Amino acid sequence: MNIPSVYDDIRPFEPDELQDVYKRLLDNEQFRQVLAYLYPGVPAEAIGAKMMQCKTNLEFQLAFCYGFLKNLMAKASKGWDMDTTDVDVTKRYTFVSNHRDIVLDSALLDVLLYDAGFKTTCEIAIGDNLLSLPWVKDLVRLNKSFIVQRSLAPREMLLASKKMAEYMHFVIKEKNDNIWIAQREGRAKDSNDRTQPSILKMMAMGGEGSPVERLMQLHIVPLTISYEYDPCDFLKAAEFQLKRDVEGWKKSAHDDVVSMQTGIMGYKGRVHYHCAPCIDDFLKNLSSDIPKAKVFDVIAEHIDREIFRNYRLYPSNYIALDRLDGTKEHADKYTEQDIAVFDEYLKKQLAKIDIPGKDEPFLLERMLTMYANPARNFIAVTGN
Repeated sequence: MNIPSVYDDIRPFEPDELQDVYKRLLDNEQFRQVLAYLYPGVPAEAIGAKMMQCKTNLEFQLAFCYGFLKNLMAKASKGWDMDTTDVDVTKRYTFVSNHRDIVLDSALLDVLLYDAGFKTTCEIAIGDNLLSLPWVKDLVRLNKSFIVQRSLAPREMLLASKKMAEYMHFVIKEKNDNIWIAQREGRAKDSNDRTQPSILKMMAMGGEGSPVERLMQLHIVPLTISYEYDPCDFLKAAEFQLKRDVEGWKKSAHDDVVSMQTGIMGYKGRVHYHCAPCIDDFLKNLSSDIPKAKVFDVIAEHIDREIFRNYRLYPSNYIALDRLDGTKEHADKYTEQDIAVFDEYLKKQLAKIDIPGKDEPFLLERMLTMYANPARNFIAVTGN
């Protein structure tokens, strides 16, 4: 496909570039160490030969990522699935989801889309803050990621946002592929999943027509991701305390690597993905009386409601909510055994936190909030 060269610095690699990318990766010592960890006892040369046989990004994903993720989730979960009842597998969508895990949110979606009958996976929006190592940047672009440029001055940021929006429209219209993008920049550390209107404004910088018509051209599907357990919950709680106690504290690149490793390898319990209906009809019927300044807010709130109503809640969510509220209002949703299991889980996760002045009551409250918020938002929207 003839892709405009203006997108060269952000787009995934094209098939005619793959052989050079494979060679660069296989020549990289850190990448070879990762291969040795993932495929113990398998010579790098054998893996390289298999890579060289993959002529497209999708072939690479099916040859390497698909099986790896299936094996990973067999060990790190109690089952995972996706409800695609409200979407058409012959169409292409922009999936806008809540964001729990840096790597797996989109990686698992790739597998679930393919298993659901889509003939392709999705192109993934990933922040350049996660791509400080050249071989990691190569690997994610090989895995159909396009790059969100974040560390720019305001003027450059505006131009980069417009270019990314135009690229997203190109992916849907010309490449006939799906897209995944998080509903906000970065993960919602407290699991209070709210769509940033600025994400929608960015998307509307591409395409043609009014802002609403431009969003319709992306065929947005709100996607809900529900993990029974978040392996990174203790890291997120520690981050809250460090931000509270240390003036100007910011995550390092190493912190991101630890979060990625923990999120990938940690136990997740049950995992459920749920696709809401595409919002094209909602956009088509949007009242013309809505002030222009409020349009993106209204659309963001609609996406939030769709995400909230499709949460799959687990006993841990209701236990956390009741504990924070000091009630037993949802006691019919869990058993004494569920309470014992969740308490033991929290105890083990809290024990992993090693920071100066460790404030256990605060850290526990933060972790309970992470599990309570999905239930709180689900109840607010559904009344159940």
